[in-house]
Amino acid sequence: MTTWEQIAEKARGLTPESQREVLDFLEFLHTRENSKQPRRSAAGLLADLNVDVSDEDIEEARQEMWSNFPRRDI
Repeated sequence: MTTWEQIAEKARGLTPESQREVLDFLEFLHTRENSKQPRRSAAGLLADLNVDVSDEDIEEARQEMWSNFPRRDI
């Protein structure tokens, strides 16, 4: 028995309200499958901002974030 036949057989045993829910779910899946768009990379999303972060900038931010770790008042 194919998957399609299994779906049809199980749907036959449902109430009309439940069959409508199954149909709604199938329409949702169909819409989701047809609307998938390729995702852009994070670099691509930020490319138009003209942000240039150097290794030195990253190191400076790390130093600043971790400068008082571990805190003694915790």
